[in-house]
Amino acid sequence: MDWFWWVLIVFWTGGFAWAADNVRTALRNRHERKLQLLEAARQERLAIEAAHKPPEPVCGCTHHLAKHDKQGRCHERVEVPTAWDEKKKPLRYEAGQCNCQQYVGPQPLSQVFAEDLTDRA
Repeated sequence: MDWFWWVLIVFWTGGFAWAADNVRTALRNRHERKLQLLEAARQERLAIEAAHKPPEPVCGCTHHLAKHDKQGRCHERVEVPTAWDEKKKPLRYEAGQCNCQQYVGPQPLSQVFAEDLTDRA
């Protein structure tokens, strides 16, 4: 029964507050570390998904390959400046055709089936 008085004295003097504060800090640090690990896993997943995407076939005019015909002419509508101020900044725009001539981006590859290479004869 002598230990009971020592526990009661420690409790009255606030000795358990130190232990409670340490536990609370440890749990907070664990939670923050868990959030960091989840964010790192999410970033890794996004990087892997981006690495497996084929390159987008985009022309120098920033339009997609689908907007170009067989001769390389772009058929997208763009804003063309029609009036300028004294500092040569455009004041008015009109709709016009994109005047790029050739698609210069990466050529998309077709789907190809290849057998797995094995050592079996």
